[in-house]
Amino acid sequence: MFENLIESSQKRRKSVWQSLFSALLHGLVIFGAIKATQGVAEEIRDRPIDTTLVFLKPPEATPPPPEPPPEDIVVSANPPPKGFQTIVPPDVIPKDIPPVDLNTKPFNAADFTGKGVEGGIATGVVGGTGPVEVNAEVFMSSQLDDPAVPISQPAPRYPPVLQSAGIGGSVDLQYIIDTTGHAEPGSFKVLDKTHDAFVAPAKEAIAKSVFRPAKFKGAAVRQLVNQRITFKAPGT
Repeated sequence: MFENLIESSQKRRKSVWQSLFSALLHGLVIFGAIKATQGVAEEIRDRPIDTTLVFLKPPEATPPPPEPPPEDIVVSANPPPKGFQTIVPPDVIPKDIPPVDLNTKPFNAADFTGKGVEGGIATGVVGGTGPVEVNAEVFMSSQLDDPAVPISQPAPRYPPVLQSAGIGGSVDLQYIIDTTGHAEPGSFKVLDKTHDAFVAPAKEAIAKSVFRPAKFKGAAVRQLVNQRITFKAPGT
């Protein structure tokens, strides 16, 4: 009993046309997928690629701090010029031996080589404008055989505002004339003044002046000078 099973529903077999249609449909789907993939690949291939190279600069090393100068060297913010001194022949040959001053700096032959800027010293700096001290001793007028004498001294520049207002005045300056006949820039000292506007023109006039150097025992020396620069108002 029950040796033969009965199908609930009989399977229908596909016809030849159905098989062909199914194969064609699958072919179209596969072809479309291939074309779509190919289009995407061509789009990616045609897309420009940024080939810019960026180099990262390494951080700069911090320079080491400058070494401090040796203790036996004095660093000046305004060094004297590099050059030479001129020898002024004496008008009168001395008959007495000059006194010995142990505080005077020793003679340096390198300061008289004729190389560099006239009025400078061998240990100076190129382009320096500081005071030159070949002989550190400074003399007063009463101590000298021949005090310094002005050779060329321009009139001071009158401040226009004070000149138009008819205001006159004066400036009392103290400065040092070096052995070349020029005022040392760092030696100016204002002793008295009637107006602040007169100070700069007074210093400017002295800085442009030329002097015959002071002499002691026939040798040119530095001299301390006190001078009054007067500004006369118009009409006075």
